[in-house]
Amino acid sequence: MSRTLVVTGTDTGIGKTVISAALVQALGATYWKPVQSGLEEETDSAFVARMTGRKVLPEAYRLQLPASPHLSAEAEGVEISLAEFALPEGAGTLVVEGAGGVMVPLNRRELFLDLFAHWRAPVVLCAATRLGTINHSLLSLMALKDLGCPVVGVLFSGDPEPEVEDTICQFGQVPHLGRLPHLDPLTPVTLAEACAAYVDLATIRMALT
Repeated sequence: MSRTLVVTGTDTGIGKTVISAALVQALGATYWKPVQSGLEEETDSAFVARMTGRKVLPEAYRLQLPASPHLSAEAEGVEISLAEFALPEGAGTLVVEGAGGVMVPLNRRELFLDLFAHWRAPVVLCAATRLGTINHSLLSLMALKDLGCPVVGVLFSGDPEPEVEDTICQFGQVPHLGRLPHLDPLTPVTLAEACAAYVDLATIRMALT
């Protein structure tokens, strides 16, 4: 059976896919993004494959419109079903990336949060260190914990904001898993080096045992 780590975020555009790639690389994991909304640019799966060289599972849904999955699906006359999201067997360590934030709808009845609660797999919450992150992070942590999702901790991205980061982890009562800085250039080598230097991989690995 797979050892699964869920990577979700407080919002979209916060570096969640870069963090997912770093964890796939560091853990020697397989990557799966169940829903891809927006196909005009490089998809998250293609980016992770390019950054890591690791196995990437095909998405359950590939939707053209870059929007919330339920809206993208409706634009194509599709309804997303949670039955399509059984965790793959035999994938070894599996990193699963959600779309957008914790409360993003999959359809008109269910959120990504409901899927995470069904899986009961350990969750890493990604949060950018930009303005507004305290509120977004604490609300996301509250939602995850209210549905019984096992939260490993918060992994930040962006410039250092130690007081903000500590505030989130203190009020959220979760471990600080490190902060991945902006990388220029962003390459497989710089990503691996930054992950090894800045991310608490020991705590994440322990959650998978």
